Amino acid sequence: MKNILVLGGAGYIGSHTVLMLESRGYKAIVLDNLSSGHKQSLKNTNATIYIDEISKENLEKIAEKHKIDGIIYFAGSIAVGESMSNPSLYLHNNLFNGVTILDFMKDKNINKMVFSSSAAVYGIPLKVPIFEDDRKSPINVYGFSKAAYEDILKFYDQIFGIKSVSLRYFNAAGASLKNNIGEDHKEETHLIPLILKTALGQRESIKIYGDTYKTLDGTCIRDYIHVDDLAQAHILALEYLQNHGDSDYFNIGNGSGHSVKEIIDLSKKITNIDFKVEIEGKREGDPDILIASSSKIQKKLHWNSQFSIEDIIKSAWTWHKNNPNGFV
Repeated sequence: MKNILVLGGAGYIGSHTVLMLESRGYKAIVLDNLSSGHKQSLKNTNATIYIDEISKENLEKIAEKHKIDGIIYFAGSIAVGESMSNPSLYLHNNLFNGVTILDFMKDKNINKMVFSSSAAVYGIPLKVPIFEDDRKSPINVYGFSKAAYEDILKFYDQIFGIKSVSLRYFNAAGASLKNNIGEDHKEETHLIPLILKTALGQRESIKIYGDTYKTLDGTCIRDYIHVDDLAQAHILALEYLQNHGDSDYFNIGNGSGHSVKEIIDLSKKITNIDFKVEIEGKREGDPDILIASSSKIQKKLHWNSQFSIEDIIKSAWTWHKNNPNGFV
């Protein structure tokens, strides 16, 4: 059994990945400060959980108790708007802490990391679908922090031989019904849970920010990927590194897009609830269309998405109905 240190393992994607790690025979050691994660999301796991900050001292304490064979790095700040109002937080959490982790790995001869990156590294794409070697031009501090850390990883490989895989997520969504865990953010910004909270009557309406985009119905188009498909990608990336794979980076998406109006209409159909929708002005910097090409990870890691957009919304709806107040 290999021991995997999962940083941010009590978060949305992290907790799903911990469960999948355990199903593959790994032992998960979780470090999470619970600033956005939930200890309850790990209640059905056998993970060893440390509730604390990422620091040299705390990582050293964990290494004294466990032999660490690899790291999956989820921990970090993820809200785009907040990154523009509080950039120092994002530079500290996503870059300074990230370098602390790499120096710890260097000192302990741990040479495998799977990194939670983002489609935000691309900024506004010149074309769609987006391929991994397309221009990286982030338009917010969050995207910049992810792109910069990918570059830092290249140097730590070149200088110290630390191998990494960066997974550039598009729009994570859905829930694991088998393990009854789903999406519960303290300040929710993601479209599908906001829609479903509106269907539950917890919000007065769902807002569409702009209906004059260059799309068929005027609302922006995004690529949605089920959280369990993301978890699967992390396991495959880890096993690729264990099999002596070189450092690399991959998009993770379904390869097809759905507009905001389409997601709202499909959610109304699935929930059988006709909730209120309001049109607001566009948000600065929102691209018309973001769709991933996932051909590279399909070919190199033999990954394929298993869940449709209907599956994603149905699983999320079931979880939100069963857990209207999230993890309590």
